[in-house]
Amino acid sequence: MTVCAIEPPSTGTSDTSGAPGASRTPGAGGTTGAGGCVPVAGCVLTADGAYAARLALDGDSWFPERWTLDGPEPYAVPLPGHQPEEPGTEVQPMGDGRVLIHRLVERRHAFALLYPTGPGTGELPLGAVECPEPGTRLTLLPPAPGGARAYALTVGPRSSVVWLVAGGASGPERLAEVPGLCSGGVWLDGAGRMLALDRELGGRTKTVVVDLERGEVTPLLQIAEDSDDRLLLADRDSGLLLISSDAPSPGRPRVGWGVLGSTLPVRFPECLRVPDCTVTPFAVQPEQMLMPESCAVALRVDGAFGTWLGVWRPAERLMCHLPAPEGWLRGAGLLTRDGVLRLPYATGDVPCGVAELTAPRSGTRGRGAGAGQLEAADAARPEGRAEVGPQGPVRDGAAAGPPGASRQATETDPPEPVAARPVPLQQAPLGGLVTK
Repeated sequence: MTVCAIEPPSTGTSDTSGAPGASRTPGAGGTTGAGGCVPVAGCVLTADGAYAARLALDGDSWFPERWTLDGPEPYAVPLPGHQPEEPGTEVQPMGDGRVLIHRLVERRHAFALLYPTGPGTGELPLGAVECPEPGTRLTLLPPAPGGARAYALTVGPRSSVVWLVAGGASGPERLAEVPGLCSGGVWLDGAGRMLALDRELGGRTKTVVVDLERGEVTPLLQIAEDSDDRLLLADRDSGLLLISSDAPSPGRPRVGWGVLGSTLPVRFPECLRVPDCTVTPFAVQPEQMLMPESCAVALRVDGAFGTWLGVWRPAERLMCHLPAPEGWLRGAGLLTRDGVLRLPYATGDVPCGVAELTAPRSGTRGRGAGAGQLEAADAARPEGRAEVGPQGPVRDGAAAGPPGASRQATETDPPEPVAARPVPLQQAPLGGLVTK
């Protein structure tokens, strides 16, 4: 796929990996930002966006809550157990509306499926995974396509193991062991067979693919020998890949994009660098067959002054910055085939809601069913914070950030042409990935 990367002329010294005030948690099993950290998400959505699940708070008590999102109006169903859940307990929606819960008791990881039963909550135990070795951690992997199965990842001192924890014949099933310390988790096919993981081995992080049927592990992304390369998102319809790598700027991870199986280089747009902020892609427009450059990508931007949204397309050398709706469950959302961004949110007045806006194109501002809510959220910002999320497009080389950030180029003041500097890269063996 990749022979070289073209680094655009730099117009600033931004570094998206260390934004002060960003909500980040190191760990595995989530969508990572440019720095390899996991921004905390408010809830988890199924791959098709029909259901969501989160851990909600009632006074001092935490309980699972399922959201139904594919009907005329979204609604929430509480699923409390016999006792409150521990903070940080993982939940994940299944395709049939049940909710998988992962509870930790000492070194025993127990799994169960929750479902509503009239006024109460039914619970189907699925078994447990024992992690006797000190330092071993277990996290749920992102929801698999189809929603019939759920997977988990254990990370020990020397290797990582992928487990099937829901949807199997009987109890958790060990599927594949991967040498090294793995994190992330991106599904590459619609069958839930090819799983990409970011593996740390020998002091460097590279993305590998695990064939869950054969248990085989093969390289996927290795841009340079001395770079840390992670896969953030993948769209199987268009082949669009969102990547984090420090290959173009050693020690400073940047968000880039490529196409699965393409001979074109990975590109690192300057507009995806926001000063003193962490930029994390969380949704890609689906069903854009063979048109990766036209896919809308939704991004979460975390900085010292708050969190807002970005919408970007590879074909357009700009990113539109938009305020997040009030109560957005940060990091959660999806794009429809028509480019509508759906964002779940919860407020005191609306405990279960979905804001919608049409992903804007060059020179436009997103509008849609939820545009009024987004504009209302913008108007409700405290005085002095109106510039947190720039309103409108920002071109390459002019990624705006918090008030006072340097803006050396704008639409009316383009940067002077500078010769692009090639960065030597290794061949990334993406074209060899075949699903039978």
